[in-house]
Amino acid sequence: MSQTVGMLGIGIMGSAMSANLMRAGFAVVGFDVLDERLRAFAGAGGIAARSLREVAERAEILISVLPSAAALEAVAGPDGISAAARPGLVLVESSTLPIEDKQRAHDALAAAGVAMLDCPLSGTGAQALTGDLSVYGSGERAAYDRCLPVFAGFARSTHYLGEFGNGSRMKFVANLMVAIHNASAAEAFVLGMKAGLDPKMIYDVIADGAGSSRMFEVRGPMMVRGDYDAATMKVEVWQKDMKIIGEFARELDCPTPLLSTSAALYTAAMAQGRGKQDTAAVCAVLEEMARLHRPGGA
Repeated sequence: MSQTVGMLGIGIMGSAMSANLMRAGFAVVGFDVLDERLRAFAGAGGIAARSLREVAERAEILISVLPSAAALEAVAGPDGISAAARPGLVLVESSTLPIEDKQRAHDALAAAGVAMLDCPLSGTGAQALTGDLSVYGSGERAAYDRCLPVFAGFARSTHYLGEFGNGSRMKFVANLMVAIHNASAAEAFVLGMKAGLDPKMIYDVIADGAGSSRMFEVRGPMMVRGDYDAATMKVEVWQKDMKIIGEFARELDCPTPLLSTSAALYTAAMAQGRGKQDTAAVCAVLEEMARLHRPGGA
């Protein structure tokens, strides 16, 4: 009989992770506040639950991929998974949220007898589809070890980083680099196109050289096409992550000049109405700034 995993939040990331877990032989029971996501989840072979509590009643290891601290508060609250608390129940919290919000949820769940881990993920929605994710795990080691077979079902690597909160600290470091590398890829494409180079040629040559980066490889194809509607990370969601990292750095009195510079491009994307598009759309922002017009109007 297959082990059942609970998925709280079945948007871009959660649905992709669920699909990989099912392919790995797990049964996945999931909940989301949006009915259309539940219908799609059930159509893909998942078990659609009617509440957070039902997910916790049907699985011992739960994974949350949530858009906000308010959503995590609901998960950890009295009407959430605490209502089904029992020995052995583990919540793997994988969202990018302020550490203090995660700590409050951790403490509330601990009081109810639920072990919560702080395990953000490194990777985009497109990477999640292929299992190309890394887990930044932190918290109780015994609970983390119990989750390793589940992690192997949707991620290519896992890292145990120690005390609760270290996973988020590492994710902030990783996302700082993602923000900068994504913007630098866009800047490079625009420079090359303005100089008359074909964008596909730019991608093929740079991806094979020292100037490449993971974000260049992952988001470069969107920049080549000039099409950002199939979002793997929406600009409007990324704004939340940028704000969290910026505030975290300020609390530490740590300068982040490149992050601050790149932030203006994501804000400009919002101003251009690109909030629902992928963050690779900063390439379009820079094209507008450069007065670059591609053949065919891309």
